[in-house]
Amino acid sequence: MHVLDELEDEPPDCASSNLQRGMPREVTEDRFMKTWFPGTGDRQWNDWHWQIRNRITDAARLHAILGLCKEEMAASREVANMPLAVTPYYLRVIVENAHSPLRKCVVPSSWEHLISPHELTDPLGEDTHSPVPGIVHRYPDRVLLLATDFCSTYCRYCTRSRLVGRRRASCFGNSWKQGVEYIRSRPEIRDVLISGGDPLTMCDEHIERLLLELRSIPHVEIVRLGTKVPAVLPQRITPSLVRILRKAHPLYLSLHFTHPHELTPACKRACELLADGGIPLGSQTVLLAGVNDDVTTMKRLMQGLLRFRVRPYYLYQCDPIPGSSHFRTPVATGLEIIRGLRGHTSGYAVPQYVIDAPGGGGKIPLLPKSEQGLDALGNLVLKNYEGKLFTYPEACGPMTRSIFCPEDAHESRPDL
Repeated sequence: MHVLDELEDEPPDCASSNLQRGMPREVTEDRFMKTWFPGTGDRQWNDWHWQIRNRITDAARLHAILGLCKEEMAASREVANMPLAVTPYYLRVIVENAHSPLRKCVVPSSWEHLISPHELTDPLGEDTHSPVPGIVHRYPDRVLLLATDFCSTYCRYCTRSRLVGRRRASCFGNSWKQGVEYIRSRPEIRDVLISGGDPLTMCDEHIERLLLELRSIPHVEIVRLGTKVPAVLPQRITPSLVRILRKAHPLYLSLHFTHPHELTPACKRACELLADGGIPLGSQTVLLAGVNDDVTTMKRLMQGLLRFRVRPYYLYQCDPIPGSSHFRTPVATGLEIIRGLRGHTSGYAVPQYVIDAPGGGGKIPLLPKSEQGLDALGNLVLKNYEGKLFTYPEACGPMTRSIFCPEDAHESRPDL
């Protein structure tokens, strides 16, 4: 019998399924545990190993908790690009906030089966820039080290959907050895970004061993680590982990956040533990249609991150992976969001909006146009955040050069 035939009272509308099933607008952690994980205590709930062991990975279980509509149920049973997996903690965050846009990020959709001609399994050309397994060397002085293919929660818009979730394993062993030896043999590499998958889902021992290997290379000046665990698995940030990370200073963490609903007390404690350990924290956010594609939501997220001592860093245009058209916004939307942030909130709360160019072109920043050209007197005309125009006297003297001073283009430079 088809699973859909076994489900009763299917809500017709995906967006309103929680409320139609009688799910309360606010679900406390204790109530959620008692309802869906009976017999679980606080000690288990706050154990990151327990969270990973009890991930929701099948459609029937996800339906029981969230109340999937028929379209979501069918898509969850036949996922297109990557497995289904959500930590109990993150699912509770979604349930607690009725109609949370985060639901769209983790629940499979039939849109994932719709492949547009320009969508690619490896849109950033990482595989073509991989000299040895687990290494992506795109920029002159830095490399990406893919330490694992495992995440505690799989985001449906992940740019590495071709790689993640295929098995529960780190690349520790031959792949790590090849990667570390490649870095050791290239003196120009001063910066290593560890990613995956999510490297903080590895055990403490593997994380420490990898960091110490990298720290033994004289020309590696800094190590960065990309992770989403403070948002989806904050229990993973423990004092013992922070002690290990401190050994690799200077170490920077790039934390992945999507929506203000992720900024929970548990997430705050995780970020504070890392920051108190002297680890600089930056954020990366993917712009997603129907999730965070408006100024109000993005401002709440960025200002909230600053309160958690996380500096907004990148706002990414969604990469064109297969089946991602329902996530991608027009580039104009991203520019409008930056325009709505700049001047209207702290400069620290304004991330850099970038497109990671398809084919391996790297990150290309995009900014709303503020330079309006020259006025009749040769002054540079600028538009501020309110749309008002101001002039700046463009220097065109003999000691300076400017693209706005074409009359100086053929003058010889005076002797100094």
